[in-house]
Parts: sequence; C-alpha cells; structure tokens
Amino acid sequence: MKKKLFIKTWGCQMNVYDSARMADVLAPLGYQTSDGPEGADMVILNTCHIREKASEKVFSELGRLRREKALRETGGERMIIAVAGCVAQAEGEEIMARAPYVDMVFGPQTYHSLPEMVAKLARGAGERVLNTDFPVESKFDLLPEERAPQGVSAFLSIQEGCDKFCTFCVVPYTRGAEFSRPAGAVIAEARRLVAGGAREITLLGQNVNAWHGAAPGETGAAWGLGRLARELAGIDGLERIRYTTSHPLDMDDDLIAAHGEVPALMPFVHLPVQSGSDRILAAMNRKHRADDYRRIVERMRAARPDLALSSDFIVGFPGETDADFAETLRLVGDVGYAQAYSFKYSPRPGTPAAAAAGRQVDEAVKEERLAALQQLLNAQQVAFNQSMVGRTVPVLLDRRGRRAGQLLGRSPWMQSVPVEAPGRLLGSTVEVEITAARANSLAGTLAAAGTAAVPQPSAVEATVVEAAV
Repeated sequence: MKKKLFIKTWGCQMNVYDSARMADVLAPLGYQTSDGPEGADMVILNTCHIREKASEKVFSELGRLRREKALRETGGERMIIAVAGCVAQAEGEEIMARAPYVDMVFGPQTYHSLPEMVAKLARGAGERVLNTDFPVESKFDLLPEERAPQGVSAFLSIQEGCDKFCTFCVVPYTRGAEFSRPAGAVIAEARRLVAGGAREITLLGQNVNAWHGAAPGETGAAWGLGRLARELAGIDGLERIRYTTSHPLDMDDDLIAAHGEVPALMPFVHLPVQSGSDRILAAMNRKHRADDYRRIVERMRAARPDLALSSDFIVGFPGETDADFAETLRLVGDVGYAQAYSFKYSPRPGTPAAAAAGRQVDEAVKEERLAALQQLLNAQQVAFNQSMVGRTVPVLLDRRGRRAGQLLGRSPWMQSVPVEAPGRLLGSTVEVEITAARANSLAGTLAAAGTAAVPQPSAVEATVVEAAV
C-alpha cells in the first residue's frame, strides 16, 4: 500500500542530502514523497540549529501539523509526525516534553534506522521514539545504495561533523566528530548519480576540505579532496564538480593545485572567514589570522585566476569593537566577493560565546554594522555580475523555468541564468551570451554556434578587485 511522505527541510545542503536519503530509506516501506503535509501519512521536519530562533520555528510548524494530525485522526487515519536534524539532536527531550503529539525525534546520525523506528512505533501502543545517539557504525555503511534520481545537479555527502569547536557554533555537538567516507564509496555513489542523470555533483561536508577518505585497496592510505576531485573528473558524463563548506585551515596545497589542473572543478568556492579582526578570530577559536586567509585567497587565485569567492560573516560577536568591525570591512575590500552571507551574532545555547554575558554587543549596533557590511558585499556582487554582460559563458541547464519555453541553469560561478531554450536542452551545457545582470542572477540568450566560450579569467578577476576598492 502506497503512503504519502512529506519532508520539510531547513538549513544547509547537508540537510537537503539527508532528506533525500530519508526518502530512500523509507521507500521500501511504501512511502512516496508528496509536496505538502495535507493527507500525508508521515511528516518529517528536518531541522537546522544554526540560524536564529531555530527552535521557535520548529515548534511553530509543529503547531500547524498538530491540527492536521487531529483532522486525520477524526477520519480514522493516522499521521506520524517526526522531528529530525540538529534541533532534534540538541533539544530532543524538550521536543518530546513540549509536543506530546510528536511520534519520533531522531538526530542526523540515526536516520538510517528509520524502518526500525517506524516498526517500533507500530508495535508499541502509544510508545514514542527518541533516538539521538551517536552510533559507533557509520550511517553511510547502512544506507541503501539505490538513490532516487536527483536530477541534473546532485548533492553527495562525503564528510560529516566538526573538530574545530568555533565558540559560536553548535555543529560539533549536533553532528559529532569529523568523519570521512572512504574514497571508494564516494566514487561509487558518484557513478550512480551520473548514471541517474547528474551532470554536476556538489560534495558536501561540515568541513568538506578536511575530508581524508581511505583510498580504494590501499591499507592505511588516505586521499585528500584534491585527489578525489581528480578521480571524480574521470567519470564519463560528469561535467562539473563543486564542494561546500570549506575551512581555511584545510585548504591544502594539493586542493589549491587541483583548481588549476582540473577543468571540471568549478571556479567558485565558499570559504567562510567570519571576521577580519585577528582579535575576534581568536575569540571565535578560528585558529587562523586575517592575513592567513588573504594569503590562501592569493594562492587560490594564482592557481585559478577566474576564481570567485563566497564567504560567511558574523557581525556583533561578543566583544567586537568599532575597530574590529573596520578590520572586517577592510578584509572584504581586500578580497572582493562574488557572493556572501552575513548575519548578526545570536547566542546558541551551550556554546562558549553564549556565556559571554557581559560582552554582548547591543542589538542596535549589530543592525548598523550588518547594514554597512551588506551594502559593501552587495555592491561587490552586483559588480561581479555586471562584469559578465556582453560575454559568453557556459551554463548547465538544470531545471525548467516559470515561463513556457524557459530553462534555468547556473554559470560556473553559481549565478542563476534563465534562458529561452527548447526542453530537449535540459541537462545540457550551452553557451549563453549574457545580456543583463541583476543583483542575484544574469539574463542571456543562446549563443550562435562557434562563438567564444568562457570570459577571460583576468577580466573576471579584475572586476572583483575593482569592486572591492
């Protein structure tokens, strides 16, 4: 008997990957994914603990689901409500206490045992399931090899957990210690994704460039991310390789060199720095200085001159002064970003920074600093996008647009590009002449056969630098 499954996902691409694998695990039980909770036999909220007020958002959503569940029960039917992910891991007992209508709560390391949890729920009269353990065995070893087709662009999780212990972050407590999947398992899953239609794969990890997977057939040996990129580039049909999220401490020589040697490795890297102040970086326990970050960027651009960067920034970290914030603005000006994410600091329960009660920055000051930072970052993003106008760039068309006859794709630098094109080109990489630039996307038309392909790297780099000053 077919059952409806609805999964709502918050947060990072790792959660998107996890949600897809949950659906894979539940498919043999007859569950098929649906577009909404209405009429669903099971609803899973896959949660993220990074953003502000994450718990409140979860409980708000649970309140709406409670009404839907009661409606189903009135008709003699059952809806299973489950909370998964990092909020579940950190606050599982509180969820069970505050929301007695929730049937299952499980952390990100345990979803491979969903069939057993569902069976336990079915056996026990009124018994609920709480599973926030950190199993000894890797969940990846127990997940089914078969995956539902992911489309033209697919995510592949290769690393999980974090050993960095930044003082503002809950990830080490919710995802556990750093773990790297073996290289052979990663390559095999990549081949299956490509066989299923993927032309672009994004490698995922909390610290993805910390990945050191056991090499196939070599006892005690391990590959780094640069070697993995070279191997994946040899898979017939795989055109593009990306990875996120990286850490400056793990940007080693081989990975930097791979950016200049592996054409399939896209020239867009998310490399969070968080602050430009050495004093604040030390308080964050980032273990690098601002100039270390600048030197890494210089080396990466020397290897791949058309490289574009994205980053994360936190303003108003406890103890941050005007001088510290000025150093962040200076770093942004020095580096030049094609895209960035910036946030006001908000305390996460259980993290060291949250305990710095006397050093919290006033909210009005945070707002002012965030506005100033975003103004600079937005100007750089607009300038970077405008540098593409009049050029012809390769665009991988990975989905259909809102209008009839429109396909959407992404440039090598992650810009969204809508284009009028026949449906038969879906999944293809086409040359697009860029005719206009918007804040978050480009516009263009299919280029005539034989036109020039990629913009000159030096021109792209020069525009980024110009936008930064």
